[in-house]
Amino acid sequence: MTDAKAHVIDLIFGRWRSQTLYAGVELGVFDIIGDYPKHAVEIADQLDINREQGYRLFRALASLDLLQESSDRRFSITPAGELLQEDHPDSLQGIALLEEGPTHYATWSHLPAIVREGEPDGFQREFGHSVFDHLEENPDYAARFNESMSSLSQLESDWVKLLLRTVDVSEFGHICDVGGGHGHLLCTLLQDAPRVEGTVLELPSVVKDEDQHYHESMGLSNRVDFVAGDFFEEVPTADAYLMKHILHDWSDAECVEILSTVREAAPDDARLFVCELVVPGPDQSHLSKLFDIHMMVSGTGKERTEAEYAELFEKAGFEHAETHQTDEIPMAIVEEIAT
Repeated sequence: MTDAKAHVIDLIFGRWRSQTLYAGVELGVFDIIGDYPKHAVEIADQLDINREQGYRLFRALASLDLLQESSDRRFSITPAGELLQEDHPDSLQGIALLEEGPTHYATWSHLPAIVREGEPDGFQREFGHSVFDHLEENPDYAARFNESMSSLSQLESDWVKLLLRTVDVSEFGHICDVGGGHGHLLCTLLQDAPRVEGTVLELPSVVKDEDQHYHESMGLSNRVDFVAGDFFEEVPTADAYLMKHILHDWSDAECVEILSTVREAAPDDARLFVCELVVPGPDQSHLSKLFDIHMMVSGTGKERTEAEYAELFEKAGFEHAETHQTDEIPMAIVEEIAT
């Protein structure tokens, strides 16, 4: 078999692997298997699933290097499989449940029609409303979505911290994280800047979810507060602003509206740090180019090139300062100055 043919076959069967992984997470396989090998029958009985079908699933998970099988049908977990356990500090369980679950699977089925007709948003096509409405109307989906975002929080906060290593965060008196979720990113940056205060602007439903906020567990309850609001209408005044995975959710016109709201509140020379998957040139394979398809399917947003972002920022009254990026981290941070 040629390398090209093997590559295409590998791509064709890629969904088989991710759906097998999803089934293992959904059924709780990785949380059942602990530090010692367990027989397939014991695992199946603990999970209350069919023994023979269960064994076939465990065997497939072992072929993906998520489990390890012995000759007597005993299974142990691998380091990769541990990342799919709920209590792992770097757990990816939430991401697996969201991205490979039935909701997203259904929206991706509309991709050919979206490309053919030029009208994005698989959620609208499948459910008759946007992903944001879906979050409001479906508590189970919202819980999985939030779990997925929490799964990414530690990883992406570490990325942002590394990318901003040349920026002295302590020079800002107040930082606002626009759409900052439960505050993990803001709190991570403020831990190394003891005199800086911060505000997380979020939807009322997120602000009310106090048990999920990070400022207390990270020792920052006296320096971080949460404000309910809508970034299309108003944001707090601050010396610097963070926006992580916000603009990629929206059309160009909507992005300019959001950025203009920030600019209206920002004093001259305030900094804006936009954390996104910036699309590189045509000669480079990059996660952003696949994530862009995900955005096409899930809404009206998109991933953008540095030049495309620059155009949006200029329209809203910002001037480009620097793009912070490395080859090792897929995310980039576009730094802008309010002019």
